[in-house]
Amino acid sequence: MSEPRAKKEWKLVNGIVLLDKPAGETSNSILQKIRRFYSAKKAGHTGALDPFATGLLPICFGEATKVSGLLLDSDKRYIATLKLGEATDTGDKDGEIIETLPIPELSDELVGKALDHFTGDILQVPPMYSALKHKGRPLYEYARKGITIERPARPITILSLTLISIENDLVKFEVHCTKGTYVRTLGEDVAKYLGTVGHLVALHRTQSGDITADQMYSVETLSSGSPDYLQPLDLPLQHLTALHLSEKDTLWIQQGGKLKIDRPETDLVRFYDDKDVFFGVGEWQVEKEQLKPKRLFNL
Repeated sequence: MSEPRAKKEWKLVNGIVLLDKPAGETSNSILQKIRRFYSAKKAGHTGALDPFATGLLPICFGEATKVSGLLLDSDKRYIATLKLGEATDTGDKDGEIIETLPIPELSDELVGKALDHFTGDILQVPPMYSALKHKGRPLYEYARKGITIERPARPITILSLTLISIENDLVKFEVHCTKGTYVRTLGEDVAKYLGTVGHLVALHRTQSGDITADQMYSVETLSSGSPDYLQPLDLPLQHLTALHLSEKDTLWIQQGGKLKIDRPETDLVRFYDDKDVFFGVGEWQVEKEQLKPKRLFNL
């Protein structure tokens, strides 16, 4: 008889690993894989990437999961490759082709005009193949059954759209956008503006808030579970004002107290104690002109 497999021992791990997500895996499945490498009790990712998509996927362990919401709310940057002439039911290469149309003669000027049209504040209808909920169930469950649900358009901001290249039926562009943007849908809308249809064949995330792709590691590298690849909890918060508190004020904040100070440059701030150790995020209360704790970390 074979020996029973030893039960996995989970550890308290605090920190962030920056994964270069490979194509072909869901964000949750790759999260669980990285979590096992580190034997981390608690883990979460900060904004799912579609299975076909690659690139920057911050994974938060332990107390770092408390900053994941701030990362979810941050701007993102992607490099997308749009294949013109063919539409799929999912808006990407993993779907079934549902429509084909001729492709107009493409030029930098024509495609640039289309990208300019979608730059700025726009309304976007979320795709059916998405995790948005309707009556408690994700839309993709309805889509798989051939059911279409009415979806209201949502305001998003495309901060910039830059053409990288045009090669036959492929248009490669960079997009910098606010949270909640579906780049698949953006690609379909650009194709429609050009008088044809299209779908994304590649999508690579290069930035999430303050975090950039040059800081990420492959699955193979992270498989060692080395603490050398763990980033500090304040890594995604560098755009916030840093407040270095005295021992007395640190204790006061940790007990839920509020500080009467001059208004900081940002309404959210980073708290550091008298030994320069990061321990939380504070929030400015405009009406009371004081600073209160928003997220405190148990390190």
